[in-house]
Amino acid sequence: MAWLVTVLLLAGAVLDGIFGDGKGAVLMGLATVAIGAFAVHWSVVRPRLSADAEGLVARTLGGTHRLPWDGTSVQLRSTRRLGRDGVTLELEHDDELYIFGRVDLGEDPRDVLDALTALRGAF
Repeated sequence: MAWLVTVLLLAGAVLDGIFGDGKGAVLMGLATVAIGAFAVHWSVVRPRLSADAEGLVARTLGGTHRLPWDGTSVQLRSTRRLGRDGVTLELEHDDELYIFGRVDLGEDPRDVLDALTALRGAF
């Protein structure tokens, strides 16, 4: 979806640059760059989190990080902001903290925690 929005914004920027006054083209160009950067990020770092017998694998723009089961704590954090409840999954290993939300995981973080707990117990 982000790629589609990027293409539409780019088309709008080009059309506004040709037929408009140019100021809208600059704004649409900035929006194109911003949404395009998000699209690249979401495409490059998928899947964000995976698990196997050895531990967890977290992917970020900085690379792939292997987190062994031993020494890695997994917990949920619930926050309330602007009248909405938000739940994130937090992984902590040594001095590193990885935070995953619903969009990052593609599932409810509570369900992912249940699956990780079951998987961790199986090994």
